[in-house]
Amino acid sequence: MKIAHLKLYHHPATRSARVKWMLHEVVGDAFEVEKVALYDGVQYGADFLALNPNHCVPVLEITWEGGEVQRMIESAAMVAFLADAYPEKGLAPPPGASPQRADYLQMLHFGATSMDVMLSQVRIHEHMLPAAQRDARTVARYRSKFAQEAEPQLARRLEENPYICGDAFTAADCLVAYDVFWARGYGLCRDEIFRRYLSTVSKRPAFASAFADAREFSPVVPEDKPLATLFTG
Repeated sequence: MKIAHLKLYHHPATRSARVKWMLHEVVGDAFEVEKVALYDGVQYGADFLALNPNHCVPVLEITWEGGEVQRMIESAAMVAFLADAYPEKGLAPPPGASPQRADYLQMLHFGATSMDVMLSQVRIHEHMLPAAQRDARTVARYRSKFAQEAEPQLARRLEENPYICGDAFTAADCLVAYDVFWARGYGLCRDEIFRRYLSTVSKRPAFASAFADAREFSPVVPEDKPLATLFTG
């Protein structure tokens, strides 16, 4: 079955940016983007909840050739789906049993789960929750865990190869590089090996297109915005 149209619900520099990056890699600019004003709390409204009950971005809306509309709400699944949907782009090892496919899936999900969880806890307790609900112990715990566990694993890989799964860029880099950028914003991943890695991936035209709106993002939720009271973690 062929894809007729792709639409991404997106907020600059959030996890939807890595899906936007992947979309630019596989279809150029041939997709629709709708920006979601997260800080205004529109994701808690009935219209958006009908798209994503988890009240967050991204949402990837796929219109199939026959007119059927399908929505995906997990960013790692979107990235993996797009890599497999456009195999001619060479952004993933072919599906099937191979060491390369196993390693690729491992790193794609490491970026989307282990790294995301640690970084999310830091951001939530430094920039999103009301001051009275923030926990400095949680921030210290996850900062330490990221520095002591995630960074050495990534550094070992990047010392051997320019990309996270070897000598070629893959969809796993969309997940991992996004998290490395995120980590650097919190003072993590500051070693030269990470700067070189990000310098390499940021030269890709699709990266530049995906993050062209990044300056619209603010890590701090303004106290006068609806999200300041709506956010529950």
